[in-house]
Amino acid sequence: QVQLQDSGGGLVQAGGSLRLSCTASGGTFSTYVMGWFRQAPGKERELVAAIRRTIYYADSVKGRFTISRDYAGNTVYLQMNSLKPEDTAVYYCAARQLVVSTRASEYDYWGQGTQVTVSS
Repeated sequence: QVQLQDSGGGLVQAGGSLRLSCTASGGTFSTYVMGWFRQAPGKERELVAAIRRTIYYADSVKGRFTISRDYAGNTVYLQMNSLKPEDTAVYYCAARQLVVSTRASEYDYWGQGTQVTVSS
């Protein structure tokens, strides 16, 4: 059973930066796709970035967000720069086996979520 612990959210002004972290335990980290989703009030959960052998970014964050992973520490990061008010959401770390998917329903494991609020 994989467990994910995500952290790093907070309140930041527009144009600022945050780094989210997610540490995994209980599984073979290298075989999992690690993704960051976000969900704003009244909106569907959307994939922001994901990584395993390939990297996926949503169009809305390309050039501003960077996903990376530390295999030794079983940790995945999301560096968020040039933040905008529309980036405000609860951000969730998620994992699934082998292949990147943009569908939240296809991820098997989830962190508890961390709030990111960007003020204008």
